[in-house]
Amino acid sequence: MSSAAPGNAFQFTRTNTLAKNRLLLAAMTNKQSYDDGSLSDNEIRWLVMRALGGFGIITTAATHVSKDGQGWKGEFGIFDDSFINKLLEMTERIHVHNSLIFAQLFHGGMRSPQSLTGVKPISASKVQSNHSIDGYTRRATLIDIKKIIKNFKLAAERCVKAGFDGIEIHGAHGYLISQFLGSSTNNRKDEWGGSLRNRSRLLVEIYRSIKESVPNNFLVGVRISPEIEDLGISLEDSLQLAEILQNEQVDFIHLSCWDIYSRSVKQKNDPRTITEWFTRGIDSLPSIISTGNVWTKSDAVNALHQGADIVGVARAAIAHYDWAIKIFDNDFEPSTGPYSVEELKTAGLSKNFIEYMRNWKNFVK
Repeated sequence: MSSAAPGNAFQFTRTNTLAKNRLLLAAMTNKQSYDDGSLSDNEIRWLVMRALGGFGIITTAATHVSKDGQGWKGEFGIFDDSFINKLLEMTERIHVHNSLIFAQLFHGGMRSPQSLTGVKPISASKVQSNHSIDGYTRRATLIDIKKIIKNFKLAAERCVKAGFDGIEIHGAHGYLISQFLGSSTNNRKDEWGGSLRNRSRLLVEIYRSIKESVPNNFLVGVRISPEIEDLGISLEDSLQLAEILQNEQVDFIHLSCWDIYSRSVKQKNDPRTITEWFTRGIDSLPSIISTGNVWTKSDAVNALHQGADIVGVARAAIAHYDWAIKIFDNDFEPSTGPYSVEELKTAGLSKNFIEYMRNWKNFVK
């Protein structure tokens, strides 16, 4: 059981990079930027307020590494050098508050709407997709795969120029990398499909290409979903994937648990939480971030007791921009909503973000 406290500083082992505490703002879709992929002042303000509010690490919303990888409207991009200056403005403003800033790099794959990108969604294999005009994805060719790897590498290089402290490769939530990892969405017979080693090859090659092109002190980690039944991602495979990533010497693995108290869907009788399956079962893991349904200091402490090194916070930080400071006040009881429009505006949400949050049950009054 970890004796670490949420307010303690944390040092990433390989780079000796220091986070002022163990609280991380997890990446969240907010739809506040522009159609051309450029970052908006609204999105910058939203993130800077969370740095002001005490989070040791700030993670941006998912940002697409290529135009055809966009997942939704209002998503900022990282696919062109013209975006660097605005991104640099953001990182400099966040560093004023002594917070680290990570960009979450992704490609939507079969979840990149053709109506948005103008091209048929790509995936590991030809599978059904609600985001394609004809109802199916296009199977990635070897040329496509090499291009995707290159686009991730170029995006990471832009992040270095833009002053980020690191990046999180988004291998979770059913986007392109997840689609390669999943045995149901990846039915390839070549070196990019079949065994877990082959299905994880895209993720590993993306990681390697990035590590070869960024400075040694630049943090590179991976976010994964330990179980996605529809895609054929099992906990057993994810544990093996963690060992693969450990051997690659990634700086951190971010476990997207949705709820830090949840247990395995397939191993219902096992008392371990999802996080504990990793931290109690694998030796010499990289730094572990665990995220899901963290609202109170007690929740954050529990995540650390499960073996996480850093606690990811998402929904609680939307209405409570200074959550990372207030949880140390014994009288603070964060409201779980619903929130008024005025409350959300005060917390730094723009009109577009508030409208998006109306899709979440009982979040906006």
